[in-house]
Amino acid sequence: MDENSYAERPADVWRPPAWTAVDDHLLYTCHVVHDLVNGRLSARSPVPSTVRLAPGELSLAAGPATRYTWRALGDGSYQQSSVVAFGGTGFVIGSMVGSALGNAARRNRAAADAQPRWVCDGPGELTVTERRAYFGHPQSYLDLNWSGLATMDLVGADVLECGFQNVDGGGFLTVRVQSPWASLMFALAAHSAFPAHPRLLGGGWLPPDFEARCAAAGLACPPVR
Repeated sequence: MDENSYAERPADVWRPPAWTAVDDHLLYTCHVVHDLVNGRLSARSPVPSTVRLAPGELSLAAGPATRYTWRALGDGSYQQSSVVAFGGTGFVIGSMVGSALGNAARRNRAAADAQPRWVCDGPGELTVTERRAYFGHPQSYLDLNWSGLATMDLVGADVLECGFQNVDGGGFLTVRVQSPWASLMFALAAHSAFPAHPRLLGGGWLPPDFEARCAAAGLACPPVR
């Protein structure tokens, strides 16, 4: 064989991961944020949406989303069963044991249901404007004005978490909205109401290599961090 085992071989060529729909959403978000900070947002055409908008409010994105709420499924109460049995000793003892086991199971289930957890409230249609995010749902709609949020963070690539005082009663609520527009919601809310948010200041609302991925795909990403 003529092959030289010690001959230098071409270095492996780095290839970026394939461009995805998530990247499309992020790139659009970058363009929106760039227009926002440069005072050109009003020049954008509104995105079609059935949500009622305030005068001058601009719809920027729309699409499916899912709501989750941090809450308990119950209050710890349960229906205790009382059994009065007649018959032989074995039958009476068996009935009492069965009743006790049933009450214990209901008590344990009630205690578990009283512990808060993330509960899926179902899918709906999301509209994002420069002022708020509206999640349409027959029972669990959300109208999240950026100025009304007490807390807000991007806890996943497609999950925005926020806390606010429920104006319809019910105290303080913490919810999550899962959507490809999570980064857009975060960036708009941060620029509007949370300008010192560490994730905004540090640029962590975008993947660390996103600009390089755009360049590798031949797409221009405006400077937004």
